[in-house]
Amino acid sequence: MRVKVLLPLVVLALLLAGCSGDDRGRSDGRVTLRFQSLAWQEESVAANKELVKEWNASHPDVKVEYVQGSWDSVHDQLLTSFEGGEAPDIIHDASDDLADFAYGGYLADLTDLLPERLKSDIPQRSWDTTTFGDGIYGVPFLQEPRVLIANAKWLKESGVRIPTPQRPWSWREFRRITEQLSGDGKYGVAWPLKEPVSATLNLSLSAGGQLFHRGADGKVTIRFDKADEVVPRTIHDQADTDHSASPTTLGSGGSDTLPGFFGGRYAMVPLGFSYRQQIVQQAPKGFQWQVLPAPAGADGLTQGVSPQTLSIAEDSPHKKEAAEFIDFLLRPRNMVRLALGDWMLPTGTQALKDPALHTAKDGWATGTALAAHLRSAPAQSVRGYPEWKDKVATPAFQEYYSGAIGLGELRERLAEDGNLVLARYQR
Repeated sequence: MRVKVLLPLVVLALLLAGCSGDDRGRSDGRVTLRFQSLAWQEESVAANKELVKEWNASHPDVKVEYVQGSWDSVHDQLLTSFEGGEAPDIIHDASDDLADFAYGGYLADLTDLLPERLKSDIPQRSWDTTTFGDGIYGVPFLQEPRVLIANAKWLKESGVRIPTPQRPWSWREFRRITEQLSGDGKYGVAWPLKEPVSATLNLSLSAGGQLFHRGADGKVTIRFDKADEVVPRTIHDQADTDHSASPTTLGSGGSDTLPGFFGGRYAMVPLGFSYRQQIVQQAPKGFQWQVLPAPAGADGLTQGVSPQTLSIAEDSPHKKEAAEFIDFLLRPRNMVRLALGDWMLPTGTQALKDPALHTAKDGWATGTALAAHLRSAPAQSVRGYPEWKDKVATPAFQEYYSGAIGLGELRERLAEDGNLVLARYQR
């Protein structure tokens, strides 16, 4: 009897839920998903728009609208849209920007939304970059190692050993070679360290540097051990002791170093893999350049990365359809198209096998050989990291690299001052 009484109420509730839920986001009787992309390079924007067009042509009941976002303002823009209840359904971002959104409840847990095909195609080391607590809050799909872009003619004429992913330079060898290449107003390397923290920490993984250590209680503390010294000390000594690194580029962005590189002032510039597109577009005719792996340390070629990601807003009423679009966008063939458009590496193991990513032209083969060595950036899931980076680590590294402070004070500020910052987030 009780079942007979409740049944009409249940049916009514389901009908009401259906009316209020499914109607949201529908346009002309169809589901409409808003996909905010941060693609900015011409080839990348074209690839994204083509894929949206192909999806819409084959899915008449689920329309995707392409929304152009910007890397410069994405965090604040997303925060505002989350708070206002107007966030896009599908969100393009980077994994190091997701922690606060994930812990804040703004992003959907994708654990049970994604198909097994996609989950098994991307290595666990990449999923680690978007896993916070027990949930997965983004699909890592593009990543880029930091490499050395070198003046090929300069290196060949100098007679130095040319490193390969199989036989990279050690950090000590790299320092010696940059000193050998310097002189007469020219430098062996130009470090563009306007944002010194992520570059230093990510490369320090090669020497075994961890900096952030998570205890059994889940709390993170900072220790600046011997392994953490290797990379910053190399950069410091190149700039301040050997004078083999240009002092003027330490406060510059990557693009700022290219005119001097093309003009023959620097033999090498450490840059993200995607900078190759700017080099192809801007290098003077006949300029010979090549891609070299970053130096290796005790842990080989390991380095940290923060992949580009696709997430789903927790408020989206169409999470299932959004996950299906992400699965379509990241099929191996499509992931290759996105990678080529952004001059980056796909995270998917099937996409990485594509012959287009293994050619010597423009250094693709060298970058692809580094993919297996890429790990989650050290501070990926550390709460309080943005404040530590901005208030403590950035000025500390800048002063150390300029020679204003020594290694002891760098250690003290990173660890002692830094732990005070992190403690406020872990009470």
